[in-house]
Amino acid sequence: MGFAVVDTEVISDAVELACRAPSLHNSQPWRFLVDGVDGQAVHLFFDPDRAPRHTDVTGREAMISCGAVLDHLRVAMAAAGWRAHVERFPNPNNPEHLASLSFSPMDFVTDGHRRRAEAIRQRHTDRLPFATPPDWQSFLQRLTDTANSAWVRVDVIADEFRPQLAEASRMTEELRLYDSPYHAELVGWTTDVGVSEGIPVAALISAAENERVDIGRRDFPKISSGDRRAEVATDHAKVLVLSTYDDNREAMLRCGEALSATLLDATMASLATCTLTHITEVPASRQIVTTLVDRQAAPQVLIRVGLAPGVDDPGPATPRRPLDEVLEFTC
Repeated sequence: MGFAVVDTEVISDAVELACRAPSLHNSQPWRFLVDGVDGQAVHLFFDPDRAPRHTDVTGREAMISCGAVLDHLRVAMAAAGWRAHVERFPNPNNPEHLASLSFSPMDFVTDGHRRRAEAIRQRHTDRLPFATPPDWQSFLQRLTDTANSAWVRVDVIADEFRPQLAEASRMTEELRLYDSPYHAELVGWTTDVGVSEGIPVAALISAAENERVDIGRRDFPKISSGDRRAEVATDHAKVLVLSTYDDNREAMLRCGEALSATLLDATMASLATCTLTHITEVPASRQIVTTLVDRQAAPQVLIRVGLAPGVDDPGPATPRRPLDEVLEFTC
């Protein structure tokens, strides 16, 4: 199959939109290189200098983050009329080279393609408690059709197992209670010292709000006061688990792609989401999740999905690095 040369402005716009993808602590551990040798391929690289190494000791969450930006780029290019053809880990001599994408023109851009790209702009992490998501079974059916694959499996933690999941969350916190580098890293990524990375104070919640989310990351920095969404006394979110049948780098990358698809599906269904990675950062708590899903697979990431009642202002979008820091064109 021959691939077309895509206008550089189209690629720039798509990469800029793709970089709205979620990443651990908004670390954005990726960079893109564009060349014209093979029909103007776009290459995705892992940027190790941007990985939070004390939170994500194995680099697993960085791979998931890069998978999310890869799927976001595919969505952004489709909305612009280009079908992406992805080769993962194309260079065995460079483990940081995660994917190469070439493009062919699409016959027609549907409203669905455009709505999915718009969902990238609308999606944000909501750490407040959720009400029960409406029409859950219908949404779940659509989601499993989208996200399940030969690599990744989507499961729902049954409501009756919520106490065990909360215990796994508390266990993670207790096991890292005296981990000074970890706590320093949390603080370092959740202050307003930077303008293009990290989690701004406006995106944090108060201790009172955090108490109503039993499976949230309780050792996360908090704002001093606030009691938003007070009508939701306890979190009634459904909890999804994305697991992979292998636990290697390609499986993690593909899990990130499935994470992107899941978050965009939820956003298009007017549902709020909050990605949870702390529960799978520690082997003991990760094992609890494995037991709860009762599947021979490695749990990678959890997602709270629910309804955010009212018209709470999500605040300004979390910052992203300037395009010239993440995208480079070569001859």
